[in-house]
Amino acid sequence: MVMSKLKKKAKKGSAKKNKLGVKNSLVNNINARKRKGKSRPKKKNTVSKKSYSKMKNKWGKKKKKK
Repeated sequence: MVMSKLKKKAKKGSAKKNKLGVKNSLVNNINARKRKGKSRPKKKNTVSKKSYSKMKNKWGKKKKKK
């Protein structure tokens, strides 16, 4: 009986958090990275010209429904 009370208390206030220590959402992740000063190197931060042109070729084309 004591164990069930402890489990309920633990579940009640716990929200899933990621490794940055914030609730999972895009905006929270971006702001947490800003505050911590974590950034990616330029090579991993930008889209290469090759992959950008591949994406650009597919823009405006709708997939056909089966």
